[in-house]
Amino acid sequence: MNKILISILIAAVLWFMMFSPWTAGMFNFWFAMSISASVLWLLSIFFGKNFKQQFNFSSREVAIGLVSAVALYGVFYLGNYLSTAWFDFAKPQIGNIYSMKDGNNLYLVGVLLLILIGPAEEIFWRGYVQRALGNKYGDWSAFILTTLVYTLVHVWSFNFMLIMAAMVCGAFWGLMFMYNKKNLVALVISHAVWDLSVFILFPIG
Repeated sequence: MNKILISILIAAVLWFMMFSPWTAGMFNFWFAMSISASVLWLLSIFFGKNFKQQFNFSSREVAIGLVSAVALYGVFYLGNYLSTAWFDFAKPQIGNIYSMKDGNNLYLVGVLLLILIGPAEEIFWRGYVQRALGNKYGDWSAFILTTLVYTLVHVWSFNFMLIMAAMVCGAFWGLMFMYNKKNLVALVISHAVWDLSVFILFPIG
């Protein structure tokens, strides 16, 4: 349990450094995100058990990953339409999220999202944290705790729309992890393709 707490604390510190208004301007966001993702990846390998056994590649897993990415994009497309119609603060806050890519090479950002950031987040949050908590407390408790922590590490952004987006994504991928035999292949594909789509290819904000 100490290893899980240490890992979550490290993740929380990294996300604080990236998103808090006191530290966010100190360094390039995508450089910091890439370093943070690499740290999460290393923590998962160092502390996780049976790491390689979580990757059972098949055409079915690829299909699930792609279809789920499209479904989640649809959820966010609808959520963007409704939230901007109902709440005055929604559009500026969504704009602030997209402003993080301003002035950056979008091809590089897309590659980082696809091959490093998205996969590393799934390997850490679901493949390590949720799995480890599930072994100790059961699947549903692990799902709730992991989704809660995944949401809370974004709280220092003080951006309600980003925090809600993290909660929706955390719950979506957490349920996928539970019901898809805890196989990370579909999750990694889903997260990576969704990241690339919503931030670079087909932005909704």
